[in-house]
Amino acid sequence: MTDILFYVLAATTIVEQQQFVCRLTEKALSQGKRVYIHTGSRNHAEQLDRQLWEFRDSAFVPHSLVDEQRPVGQSPVHIGWHEAPPEQHDVLINLHHQLPSFFGRFDRLVEVVIQHDAVLEHTRDHFRFLRDRGYPITHQDMRLRT
Repeated sequence: MTDILFYVLAATTIVEQQQFVCRLTEKALSQGKRVYIHTGSRNHAEQLDRQLWEFRDSAFVPHSLVDEQRPVGQSPVHIGWHEAPPEQHDVLINLHHQLPSFFGRFDRLVEVVIQHDAVLEHTRDHFRFLRDRGYPITHQDMRLRT
């Protein structure tokens, strides 16, 4: 069964959420995990693609976009917006307002919650859906960290 992890941030913007996702992806990669980041649109995926290259000067997170016009790269991190990734990954980071139907294919589903009304609403819906179906859920309240 897929483990569920909610990170609750004090952040209020999508840019801050994406910064956290970059650091989280780098950490998962350092642990040998393959990561799929699911976004809501091509534009959002491309923003995150750029941010993964630029979020820290010393960072290197090999990644590629999953695009119907390009072959899937051999990188351990993929970013997509429309359907399940064609390859097996360990971690799904969901940045979409809908919970993707394919989340059960992953060992872990991660939701990154920011203090933005729309994000709070859909992640609460995701929490209820997953809790009601008996998924093991944990959360990390990053607002308490200094």
